[in-house]
Amino acid sequence: QVQVVESGGGLVQPGGSLRLSCTASGLTFDAYAMGWFRQAPGKGREGLSCITWSGGTTDYADSVKGRFTISRDNAKNTRYLQMNSLEPQDTAMYYCAATISFNWYKCVANEYNYWGQGTQVTVSS
Repeated sequence: QVQVVESGGGLVQPGGSLRLSCTASGLTFDAYAMGWFRQAPGKGREGLSCITWSGGTTDYADSVKGRFTISRDNAKNTRYLQMNSLEPQDTAMYYCAATISFNWYKCVANEYNYWGQGTQVTVSS
């Protein structure tokens, strides 16, 4: 079975940093892409950035460009989202997801099939 698990969220002050981690199992590792998404109350699920097994990436969402970085460690079957210069508007539930879709590069939620449980990020003074 496919399982996706993310972790690393928490409470952080504005300007602070967090690194989220995501592990996946049950997939053929070189045949899927993964992505980071977030959803704040009352808002849709926003794609932040997506990455292939080989390291190809999409552009970052404008809201996080220059502050967030997606990366991978294939040996650990892990993906990361490094979040710097966090702002209160970054407060959301953050999700990791996986897909074998040809349209992975669109980095939109409806192209991703396997989702983690989410990890809460709260940015507040």
